[in-house]
Amino acid sequence: MGTQDASLSDQCPFCQIANNQTDTEILLGDDELICFRDVKPGAAHHYLVVTRTHIENCKNLQRDDIPTVERMVEMGRSVLEKNKVSDLADVRMGFHLPPFSSVPHLHLHALAPASEMNFKSQLHYGPQSHWFITVDKVLSQLKIRGKVK
Repeated sequence: MGTQDASLSDQCPFCQIANNQTDTEILLGDDELICFRDVKPGAAHHYLVVTRTHIENCKNLQRDDIPTVERMVEMGRSVLEKNKVSDLADVRMGFHLPPFSSVPHLHLHALAPASEMNFKSQLHYGPQSHWFITVDKVLSQLKIRGKVK
């Protein structure tokens, strides 16, 4: 994985959240991942699943990171279920492609209901977005090429 040195991750807001240096409510967490609400939600339910280890973005992922991405998806689904999202077919999960990442730290967006996202959210997270890549596409690129293109 593409990790950075400690001085850069000390300045990263998601590293600070992962290290309990903020008052952000952690909804789910384990040794590798944390999940919390997005401060600028694009849907009624909008959660971020973040790696505790600083990884710059989805383009730094390698084939070895497939299990990490799969665990991120599992945590995203778990938090959606815990928050009473019953239609898991109406969910949008994915990553922003650089340079369109608001925070340069790998984070999975889990949004629901996707069918009710407004126009602006559709631009940022919808199927026509040029800067949002779904989990399925990331995983297929990692399996085929070994890296996200």
